[in-house]
Amino acid sequence: MRVEVIRAWPHRFESVDLDLPDGSVVADAIAACGFDDLTPGQPLAVHGLMVEGGTALREGDRVEVLRPLLLDPKDARRRRARK
Repeated sequence: MRVEVIRAWPHRFESVDLDLPDGSVVADAIAACGFDDLTPGQPLAVHGLMVEGGTALREGDRVEVLRPLLLDPKDARRRRARK
């Protein structure tokens, strides 16, 4: 089955197309993608929906490696409101 693994930064992104055996899970795609600086427990999503490593993949899925939040969105809004 063909899946895509992608990670993005503000002005660039990396994408890898993989051909995995049927029955593969998100953790298999992450292991096969070759991104070398991933950390255990890093947030993951499939088509924008948060998932765990054991989530089953389907043909054409896009696995997204998410960046951790630098600031809690609620705190960011409070700081903007104070200004």
